[in-house]
Amino acid sequence: MDIKKTISALAQGTDKITSNDELEQKLLASEKTKTPLRVKLGIDASGPDIHLGFAVVLRKLRNFQDFGHIAVLIIGDFTGSIGDPTGRSKTRPQLTEEQIKQNMARYKEQVFKILKPEFTEFRYNSEWSNPLTGRDIINLASKYTLARIIEREDFSERLKQGIPLHVHEILYPLFQGYDSVAVRADIELGGADQYWNLLVGRELQREFGQEPQVVITMPLLEGTDGKLKMSKSYNNYIGIAEPAKEIFGKVMSIPDEMITKYYTLCTNLSAEEIKTIGREMKSGQNPKIYKERLGKELVTMYYSKEIAETTSKEFEEVFKLKKTPQDIQDFKLPTNPINIIELLVSAKLMPSKSEARRKIAEGAIEIDGEKIKDANYSVHVTNPKVLKAGKRSFCRLIPS
Repeated sequence: MDIKKTISALAQGTDKITSNDELEQKLLASEKTKTPLRVKLGIDASGPDIHLGFAVVLRKLRNFQDFGHIAVLIIGDFTGSIGDPTGRSKTRPQLTEEQIKQNMARYKEQVFKILKPEFTEFRYNSEWSNPLTGRDIINLASKYTLARIIEREDFSERLKQGIPLHVHEILYPLFQGYDSVAVRADIELGGADQYWNLLVGRELQREFGQEPQVVITMPLLEGTDGKLKMSKSYNNYIGIAEPAKEIFGKVMSIPDEMITKYYTLCTNLSAEEIKTIGREMKSGQNPKIYKERLGKELVTMYYSKEIAETTSKEFEEVFKLKKTPQDIQDFKLPTNPINIIELLVSAKLMPSKSEARRKIAEGAIEIDGEKIKDANYSVHVTNPKVLKAGKRSFCRLIPS
């Protein structure tokens, strides 16, 4: 192993690394003992659909897998029941066990578009947190000071503004940090906004007599608006499991100034290729050319090269020539009538019922040009009709 090249590859595109020296020592020890490093990533149990923003961290995790290390995905079913307040003025809603299971079933369908299954370990943090006794929790709380807890920016802001900060929220970062102790993490990955939380795990490992994990964070990716962090809450996301037409079309809508950042964080192009794209745009080349290439790169990554080519051609027809695609798929209604939400999911025009409701509320669903604004709308078809979801997804409805 060329340690310098390995570290350079693993550090590429990162936001922060707590210690390059510690990372080097862990990699050398792993090579010497032939023991793969355990690279931890916590998963928000409330977010089953993976978008390009979260894929930035997953792709770095895959980077470690390519060097033979193990991805340890921590599903926060225990911490999810607390509700993570990170970056919010108030805590997130607490999740039920059934909600978490449903979310994770969807998540697992998508994660292996990026990660290698044979190098991936899934763990639920209820496994070690549920058995904790009151005495255990007091012992855990004794390992960290209140002063350090309220250093957290969102906590301190809430206190300044007189917004309630509950005891269970203060415990959240301790339980999350305890995950690193439980799985003996060597490295923990996260977004730039999670850096403080990940340092708690590092400190707790020291307190429990373990070698502290190296914390590596990745930059946050702005959404299609080019301003806010990519999030379903802001409706500015590109989901990796969305239809290929949606991925390509949304890429074509990103601001020109975001093009090179998307190439850097979301594709496998080399740094030199991306610099060339930046230079060519500055010299006057049309940014549309590079958006089209970016769209093809992403659709190829998450679907196939053939689908990417077809999607690109269809985009030109639909948006440049204002045509309805000629090769849209027929969908035979399983029941006639059928609820519009059931129809959108069954026809695979929407990844989930919640997303279907969102699109209906936005006025993005049409049948033969008529907008459907009621989530309870019952679709009855006697002759073939065209169903349009968003700007880029179509199917022809065939009566049952």
